[in-house]
Amino acid sequence: MKKVVVLSLGGSQIIPKNINVKFLRNFKKVLNKNTKKYKFVVVCGGGSTAREYIQGISQENLPNKRSHQDYLGIAATRLNARFMTYFFGNDANKGIPHDMKEIKNMLRPNDIVFCGALRYAKDETSDGTAAKLANFFKTDFINITNVPGLHNKNPKKFKNAKQIPEITWDKFYKIANSQKFHPGQHFVLDQSGSKIIKKHKIITYIIDQDLKQLDNILKNKKFKGTVIQG
Repeated sequence: MKKVVVLSLGGSQIIPKNINVKFLRNFKKVLNKNTKKYKFVVVCGGGSTAREYIQGISQENLPNKRSHQDYLGIAATRLNARFMTYFFGNDANKGIPHDMKEIKNMLRPNDIVFCGALRYAKDETSDGTAAKLANFFKTDFINITNVPGLHNKNPKKFKNAKQIPEITWDKFYKIANSQKFHPGQHFVLDQSGSKIIKKHKIITYIIDQDLKQLDNILKNKKFKGTVIQG
């Protein structure tokens, strides 16, 4: 069987504000040309869709507001996953998998399977789901986000931010957990995902929308981004 690779595709890459058609066409091209060697599980984030709903609920004085925000975020990831199946031209009637066994079964006849967060649970995230799937398939994890890897400070705000090309699981976990979790947050890999990759020693790559870097990783070539290991 081909090697399974798990990808976390940030919602901000799918729908930063409007559907990112140009990027998604290139994403489809890169995945399709690598299916001779790999099968892919793509976990979709919620993006702006999730944040709009989360923000709307946050403005109301409601009981269980936090859990409602979590559930809306999870629903948005599943909506984005369904869109991606349509965008890749897959059979719309097959639906979106909701557990790991279903994903495994869908991978048998398919080279690419899309999903969102798998469970309606507190603090469930697409990064955490992708990390769990990487452990389930005993494989690497590639996180596609909106910055080219981990930096010593936010490269969107600071021009002198320096990229960190390699970091250990322990050190990355400390950085990720120095930030307070909130639904719809922005970070290269969230606390849920960082905890799982540390626990199970999952080699993790962080790259941005430059899909040449994804292709390079799949071809075991030098890439621009961050690898978390060791």
